[in-house]
Amino acid sequence: MKKLVLFSAAAAMVLASCAGNPEGKKAETKDSVATVDKVAGVAYVVDTEASQIMWKGTKVSGFHEGTVKVKSGELNVDNGAVTGGNFVLDMSTISATDLEGEYKDKLDGHLKADDFFGVATHPEASFTITEVKAGATANDVVISGNLVIKGTPKNITFDAKVEEITDTTVKTSADFNILREDWGVSYEGKKDDLISKEINFRVNIVANK
Repeated sequence: MKKLVLFSAAAAMVLASCAGNPEGKKAETKDSVATVDKVAGVAYVVDTEASQIMWKGTKVSGFHEGTVKVKSGELNVDNGAVTGGNFVLDMSTISATDLEGEYKDKLDGHLKADDFFGVATHPEASFTITEVKAGATANDVVISGNLVIKGTPKNITFDAKVEEITDTTVKTSADFNILREDWGVSYEGKKDDLISKEINFRVNIVANK
């Protein structure tokens, strides 16, 4: 009986120190690759007000989620297909949407600190598409690109959808996770409330000609 109690206590301690990752398929990650100066197709300018990037991080006791704004960008389209693009994120806008008042201000401040995204030193993040491949359906694509966070470039590959392409508008979406330590975002959280190693991003981009 004593052994069972000790085992149960140890199991509880292990579970209390583990945080499951947020839902989402982890992007394949490798070293950054060379980019091209000229991308085929017509450039559509990103509508920064209509576009949205949402993030979610989990921890033992729950989760936090929020947004970060797109500062600028463009998508390239050739013969009805996305061929490239680049985006700049304003990291000073990173903000939790599940909290209010003092708790929100505290978390927002911590996210901007060196423990997380080091916004004072690295006020922008960026993503430059390096390859677009066809996916399982006509609306599915597999996108690879160089993601730069805290000055660290890594090439990631993830599934995305082309929701709409017209003569005037392009709409795309994606839902994927990254391993935050790959970009030096290494804060572990409190000992009894550890933070998941992955961050989930849900991206909706609208661009107009």
